[in-house]
Amino acid sequence: MQWLTVDENGSDQRLDNYLMRQLKGVPKTHIYRIIRSGEVRINKGRASADTRVQVGDVLRLPPVRVSERAADKAQAMAEGASKHVPAKNFAVLFEDAHLLAIDKPAGVAVHGGSGVSFGVIEQLRMARPQAPFLELVHRLDRETSGILLVAKKRSALKHLQAQFRDRETGKTYLALALGQWPSNKKVLDKPLHKYLLDTDGGKGEGERRVKVVSKDDPDGMPSLTLVKVNSTTAQGAPQPYSLLEVTIKTGRTHQIRVHLASEGMPIVGDDKYGDFERNKALARATGAHSLKRMFLHAWRLQCDHPATGQRMEFHAALPPELATFLQGVLPAARVLTPASVAVTASISDSSNPGAASSALSAHEPH
Repeated sequence: MQWLTVDENGSDQRLDNYLMRQLKGVPKTHIYRIIRSGEVRINKGRASADTRVQVGDVLRLPPVRVSERAADKAQAMAEGASKHVPAKNFAVLFEDAHLLAIDKPAGVAVHGGSGVSFGVIEQLRMARPQAPFLELVHRLDRETSGILLVAKKRSALKHLQAQFRDRETGKTYLALALGQWPSNKKVLDKPLHKYLLDTDGGKGEGERRVKVVSKDDPDGMPSLTLVKVNSTTAQGAPQPYSLLEVTIKTGRTHQIRVHLASEGMPIVGDDKYGDFERNKALARATGAHSLKRMFLHAWRLQCDHPATGQRMEFHAALPPELATFLQGVLPAARVLTPASVAVTASISDSSNPGAASSALSAHEPH
C-alpha cells in the first residue's frame, strides 16, 4: 500500500486529477478503476472521482505499477525539456512564499504553444527546479512588456485568479498611440469578437485576430477600456503622438490594441492592428527615433495579497528602448514610477520573516 498526505498545493483538487498528478505514467483508466472499486480511501473512507481533497487528508492507495514504456516516455520528455528550454530568471519586482511578480520583457511568450516551444513559465521552472509549484496567474501578449504575476502555491493561484475574474484587480498599461487623443474620450465600451485568419487553407489553425463588433452582435464580448491622457504632442506637429494610461476593466484578447486602433489611433509598432508603413519607417530610423517593438507596457497592477488580504500595488518602469523613444518623440511626457511595490502595511513572509516587509513598508501606494 501507498500512503499520501495532501499538502497545500494539492488542496481542493478533484481526487481523479490529484491522483493523475501524483501517479505519473499510470493510465487514467486504471486510476478510475481503483477509485470505483474502493481501493482508494480518503481518511479510511471510500471516495468518488469528484471528491475534493483537502490539506491534511490521508490517502491510501493500492500498489500501482508504472509501465516501463510510460516511465521511459516521462524520462525522455523531462530530458528533452531540459535540453530545449533554457533556464532563465526574470527581473523580480516582488517575491514571498505565495507570490512572484516579475517584469516580463517584450518578445517573450508567457507559455509555450501556438508555434512557441517554451515561454516564461517553462523557463522559470527550469531555473527553479526545487520550486514545488509555479503557475501563471494571468497572461500578457508576447509583444507586451511589464508586470506578470506567478503563484507559488495553489491557494494563491485560486485567490488571485478569482480577483482577476471578479474584476477586483487594477491593471494599467502605458500605450503610445499615433495621433492626438482627445482628452474628453475617456471610456471605450465596444464589444470584441475573436476570430482566425484563413491563412491555413481552411484548417481552422490560422492566426488569431480580434475586431470590434456591434453591441447586438451575438458573438461580441463586452469589453471596457478606460483611457487617461498622460501627454500629447503640440497641435500641428507633423507626426502627433499621445502617451496614454490605459486601464482595462475586462481582459479580452488584444483588447487595448483593438480598441485604440478602432479610434483611428493605433499603438505605435503594433504589427497586427497598427500603421504598418509607419512601423517600418520607425524600425529603419536611427537613434532616439527608432523603435522596433510595440509601445505597450503593463505598468501598474493592483491586487490583494492572497494570504494577508492587504492591497498591493506593483510598478514596472518603462524598459530602456521605450523610455528612449518616448523622450525623443514626446519629451514633455512624464511617467511616475514609484518603488516596484507599494502596500498599505507591511507583509511578513512566514518562510522568511521580515524579508518582504523590510522591502515594502517604506512605500506608499501611488
